[in-house]
Amino acid sequence: MAITFNQRSITEFRSRMTGGGARSNLFEVEIKFPDGLAINESLVSDKTPFLVKAAEIPASNLGNIPVPYRGRVLPIAGDRTFDPWTVTVINDTDFLIRDAMERWSNSINDIQTAQGTINPEDYQTSARVFQKTREGLGPDSDEVDLRIYKFEGIYPNVVSSIPLDFGATDQIEEFQVTFNYLFWETEATDQATGTIPLN
Repeated sequence: MAITFNQRSITEFRSRMTGGGARSNLFEVEIKFPDGLAINESLVSDKTPFLVKAAEIPASNLGNIPVPYRGRVLPIAGDRTFDPWTVTVINDTDFLIRDAMERWSNSINDIQTAQGTINPEDYQTSARVFQKTREGLGPDSDEVDLRIYKFEGIYPNVVSSIPLDFGATDQIEEFQVTFNYLFWETEATDQATGTIPLN
């Protein structure tokens, strides 16, 4: 149905924004670490939702197969690919998350010996991104997840450098971790208008 001129008003726009819009700063990240890293996993997992200050909702990519035909090109859908997933972490003075990421990476390929875990099931784990809403943020109310993305088979591909500089005043260290993974999927949420799993 076509939208009439009278419907293109600010009040009509407001009526379409019943949820107030999803906010990019209302999110949490949960990362599962593999066994055998010699870390305090409960403490690291407790800090992760607070110190991961930036993340991404994953892209959805389908390849393209161009098929020529008499001077024209027929696009055919190709295979699916998954972009690497990157998070930005605030570095606390205990270096807990940094240490966990370095140990995880080292367990896959040791810095000195180049040996490591050879079974992917042993070093690949999972992570989740929770898109939150402002609804129910009071001290006595339950948090509401608008959407949950689960990454399956993640492992750290890059643990970035941390720049050090005498002139860097009024700054807290940060670093990035880039993960490879097998696939992502959505999970059901508790509210009726939330995520419906894709599979």
